[in-house]
Amino acid sequence: MMNVIKKIGIYALPLVFALGACNSGTIKSPDYSWVYDNIEFDMPIVQEPVIPNNSVNIADLGAIADGITLNTHIFEKAINMMASKGGGKVIVPAGIWITGPIVMKSNINIHLKEGALVRFSDNFDLYPVVESAFEGIMTYRCQSPISGRDLENIAFTGSGVFDGNGQAWRPVKRFKMTNNQWRNLINSGGVLEDNESYWFPTEQAARGYVISNRGNLPQLETYEEFVEIKDFLRPVMVSLINCKKVLLDGLTFQNSPAWNIHPLMCEDVTIRNLTVRNPWYSQNGDGLDLESCKNVVIYNNNFDVGDDAICFKSGRDKEGRDRGMPTENVIVKNNIVYHGHGGFVVGSEMSGGVRNVHVSDCTFMGTNIGIRFKSTRGRGGVVENIYISNINMIDIPTEPIRFNMFYGGRAPVLDDDVSNHAEAMPINEETPLFRNIYVKNIVASGFGNAALFMGLPELKLKNIVLENAILKAPKGFSIVDADGIELKNVTIIQEEGPALIIFNSNNIEISDFNYNKKTGDAGLVVSGASSGSIKISKDDFNRPDQQIRRVNNASDNAITIR
Repeated sequence: MMNVIKKIGIYALPLVFALGACNSGTIKSPDYSWVYDNIEFDMPIVQEPVIPNNSVNIADLGAIADGITLNTHIFEKAINMMASKGGGKVIVPAGIWITGPIVMKSNINIHLKEGALVRFSDNFDLYPVVESAFEGIMTYRCQSPISGRDLENIAFTGSGVFDGNGQAWRPVKRFKMTNNQWRNLINSGGVLEDNESYWFPTEQAARGYVISNRGNLPQLETYEEFVEIKDFLRPVMVSLINCKKVLLDGLTFQNSPAWNIHPLMCEDVTIRNLTVRNPWYSQNGDGLDLESCKNVVIYNNNFDVGDDAICFKSGRDKEGRDRGMPTENVIVKNNIVYHGHGGFVVGSEMSGGVRNVHVSDCTFMGTNIGIRFKSTRGRGGVVENIYISNINMIDIPTEPIRFNMFYGGRAPVLDDDVSNHAEAMPINEETPLFRNIYVKNIVASGFGNAALFMGLPELKLKNIVLENAILKAPKGFSIVDADGIELKNVTIIQEEGPALIIFNSNNIEISDFNYNKKTGDAGLVVSGASSGSIKISKDDFNRPDQQIRRVNNASDNAITIR
């Protein structure tokens, strides 16, 4: 039945586009029906915005493309003009257009022609402190360069560039720059903190950092207190809250003050053909943070950023659980990530849950981690029904695949016996759960560990399948506090040490497992309270006395050789 529904929806797409084009000027696009092929769950066809056939060119309204003149009022005038007609396209021709914040309205498409650069002013006075969201909670931040709230039918299209002028806002850590870069940065002004290892653009920004206990979220009570540290409250560049039928297509979004693109509580979102960029050293320089959104497609994009590239969230701790809005029904296909802390990421603010996600046909080159799941005690939330396939990764500094439930906390030390293991805590609504996650057809090489699956001792990772994977790295694969792990046709090409360490984990099935036997170490090390069934194939471990090692009181009955 699911396939029938999908086929009907896909075949109907060209008709819908044609009718819309005749009646209301639907934004035309090529046939993207392939995006819905081979999806493992019942995925609705994402509705795109329908924009009326009205248009205005900002140059005709008096905008000046000299890279100096402030055009904020012209953008506002153009948007209001189209809104008064029921909607339309605001055209930005080639040139350098300086502006303050752009506030969207329903039924508007901002269209940047080839050669158009919209750069947001570095005058902080243009960005008032407003109620907004950051890192999973509602708080006060400076006005975003692009924002929209409670809207329907909005689009950003074309082939031009939005530049957030992020260097005016962002702090910089010393270790992320060369000596010459650091010297030039200090000579430009600013204030140093943390033993002169952390640069801030203004004294007010540095004071905000100290007041915030060296974090990103100030624990202040009044609006006036937030205003006093205004320069510290860097905005996300594109903030879309509670919007429906959203399209971002063809543009470059770069140089954001904090996160780049942040849809929050939005529905029917299409993100395609984008280039999303930030300097590799940019603090909180995420590419796309999709939070508590429903029915989303993300495809044909390039990311090169300073933090997580494609990241799914759903609120932080109690506020996220009370919101109760998971990120769900999402397709991620055919994307390239260059630098980033993670290529595809879930968390750490996932307290409302993440479910029904398909990720396929992506390439990650040089991301710190490739596929990244992160959470910590206190978050709560359930991450489930995630399907990842056909991912190629190269030059990964740490793990190509990482599950870490101790993000920001004290994780076990990973060696043969996984010393310093955390004590189990009571399970309650604050305990995060990750389950039913399927990863297959993976090729990866890196400079750290082959992979890490680490759950919590009180609530283990549940039902994770890794199939058809070749993982090349200096060190092997560690599984800690997991239950129901399947490794099928997995090859670990480690340079030293054991290929696979299993600690405090149960119900593990391993078949068609290959590894580098030239290291002279065991292929499998079983450690801790792994008393449940670990099933392995005799074909894979035909010399168990040499290929398997039990340490740290591991039960002799833990392993079954079939």
